[in-house]
Amino acid sequence: MGSTVISIPEELSPPLPSIKEEKERPNKLSIIFSHLGELQKNKQKMRKLIHSVKVGIALVLVSLLYLLDPLYEQVGENAMWAIMTVVVIFEFFAGATLIKGLNRGLGTIVGGGLGCSVATLAQEMTGMGKASTIIIGSSVFIFGAAGTYTRLQPSIKKRYDYAAMIFILTFNLVIVSGLRAEEVLELARDRLSTIGMGFAVCIFISLLVFPTWASDELHDSISSKFQDLAKAIEECLEDYFTLDTEKDNQPCRRSSGSGSCRSVLHSKSKDETLANFAKWEPWHGKFGLYYPWNKYLQVGEQLRDLAPIVLSLKACLQSPRQPSSSVRQSIKEPSEAVGLSLALTLQELGESVMKMRRSQQEAVIMPELKSMRVELNSIISSSKFGPLENVDELAISSFVFLLIEMVEKVEELAKEVEELGELADFRTK
Repeated sequence: MGSTVISIPEELSPPLPSIKEEKERPNKLSIIFSHLGELQKNKQKMRKLIHSVKVGIALVLVSLLYLLDPLYEQVGENAMWAIMTVVVIFEFFAGATLIKGLNRGLGTIVGGGLGCSVATLAQEMTGMGKASTIIIGSSVFIFGAAGTYTRLQPSIKKRYDYAAMIFILTFNLVIVSGLRAEEVLELARDRLSTIGMGFAVCIFISLLVFPTWASDELHDSISSKFQDLAKAIEECLEDYFTLDTEKDNQPCRRSSGSGSCRSVLHSKSKDETLANFAKWEPWHGKFGLYYPWNKYLQVGEQLRDLAPIVLSLKACLQSPRQPSSSVRQSIKEPSEAVGLSLALTLQELGESVMKMRRSQQEAVIMPELKSMRVELNSIISSSKFGPLENVDELAISSFVFLLIEMVEKVEELAKEVEELGELADFRTK
């Protein structure tokens, strides 16, 4: 199955905890996390409101270049470039604003400098005749096509797509707008200075006035995925064994856990974007320079590997063909113990990441996961079910097999969290 299992002496493997003891703790944790979820929603609304106010303040500040006569006399109509800069580069996250501002600066400097050089060269060679027009037109075509092709390269598009677009825009505006070399240089200088003013205002407000960090968002997002999957596993076990009190062979209801699993499964693009922004952010709070954001992405990959297994288990439960009540009852106690232990383990790992402390992997988690695998393997290998019909055999084997898959994925996930703790220097409990 492509999984890695750590060998642990048998005597260290604790017995499976009782179901009654485990049920109380997940329920309490679920209540706590539900309250935290409500607070998180309110916090997100407040952050959006604060960001809107920050953008408004930035626009007011750069508009002073128009509104105040002494400033307008210095920059003139080029003041609009400062306003445009604020509108296009001020993003929700500080890292996104910083990377977009640097990309805009890079594209403006390179595009403006190259445009001035080509315009000056064309004028020195041919004056203002038709030949100059042909040289400038050819340059617009060559650099426009080359810049567009460069934008399509994956390595450039991921980080410098905006810089390439601004390069094309600035190069064309500068080379076409100037009638004489002196005016071209003056035009490029004035636009660059006003763009720099807009960029400075954005960075000052974004980083210093109630900053919204992409690193915090990624950290909280990865941590919450553990709780989402833990809750989904609990719901699976609850749905499966409540079938005994309902009519046989009735498919179980769809629960909110499916939506949480799909959210985890489709979170790759969001995580990669946040990690890219986080890498550009300066040292702040608990996140220093060269923080291991790539390891967060690896933890996210492990969580996305676990999510489809949980979805498969839910699909198995929703099948109209379910094993008989007597067969389900025969595995109820060990399966519930394993499921609740998995939920507790995921919650412990999520709490470890959230609070940035080392989890008790060596002492508690790994031996417990090992004992789960041993118990589930004994269920499959034993003949405790007696003679079964084919449908019962397939249904119950699929259910237990998916539980074993989940245990092995959680083992790999625990190892990734431990490595993250070492790289990020999590504190010990």
